[in-house]
Formats: sequence, structure tokens, C-alpha cells
Amino acid sequence: MGWGDCDLIFVPHGAPSPASFLLQDYTWEDHGYSLINRLYPDVGQLLDEKFQVVYNLTYNTIAMHCGVDTSMLRRAIWNYVHCVFGIRISGEVNQLLERSLKIYIKTVACYPEKTTKRMYAQFWRHFKHSEKVLPRSHQPAAAGGSMQAALLYALRAVTRYMT
Repeated sequence: MGWGDCDLIFVPHGAPSPASFLLQDYTWEDHGYSLINRLYPDVGQLLDEKFQVVYNLTYNTIAMHCGVDTSMLRRAIWNYVHCVFGIRISGEVNQLLERSLKIYIKTVACYPEKTTKRMYAQFWRHFKHSEKVLPRSHQPAAAGGSMQAALLYALRAVTRYMT
């Protein structure tokens, strides 16, 4: 995946990017979940359930097609939200998400109050509104993805401090 397509929206053009890391180096499943459960028993399970519900949210439809496995698209959106917050992920983000959708997702994730009807109209023009709302209902995914990103940064710092 090209990192250039994941320019952080909250970094002024020409300014140095904040510290980032590869998701493969510190994941929720392999590192964050167990650490948070050690520090706050049962909280890891609650957060994991929240992330799973948001991540798996789907109607299994795309445009006029029903019964579609949307997991690749949902994963690309989730990964792009992580990317917006500085967690680099190799994957299918650039192949599955058109530029106008990425702009919309960045805005929803970072500045939801700046989301416009024009932005909404720019992506997935042949899709039903109920499907286009997927990224908007990915506002929970944007919130969940950004929450998970913040937790990964914090838990990675705690792990470094503890070792």
C-alpha cells in the first residue's frame, strides 16, 4: 500500500508527520487485548466485543447485489481509518477505496462537523442511500477504529515503559 494515499488530514502540508507504526508491530489481538486485560480485568473483553460489533456491521449488499461478502470492503475502511490516525497497514486500501470515499472517511473520522452533502454525493453514485450510509455508519467504525488506534498508541507506550 502506498503511504502517500494515507496522508494524515490533521497534519498541515509540509509539516513533519507524527510518530507512526506498522500495525503488524503492535496489534490489538496480539498485544493490546492481553495488556489491557492484565491492567483492567474484563475491560479488554468489553472493548473487543465493541470492536467486533462495529467491524462486522453489514447488510451484505452492494449496489443492486444482495448476499455479497463485504468483509474486504469493511476491512479496507477500518484499515483506512487506522491509516488516517498514523497506523500503517499493508493491504487492499488503495485498490478498494476510491479517492472521494477516502476524503469522506477522513472527514468523518477527524472532522465530522465538516462532513457535507457534496462529499456524500461524490462517492458510490450508483449505490442506494442505505448502502452509502455504510461509511457514515462507519462513523461508528471511524470512532471504533480511531478508538482502537488511540488505544494501540497508548498500550504500546505502556508496553515499552514496562519492558
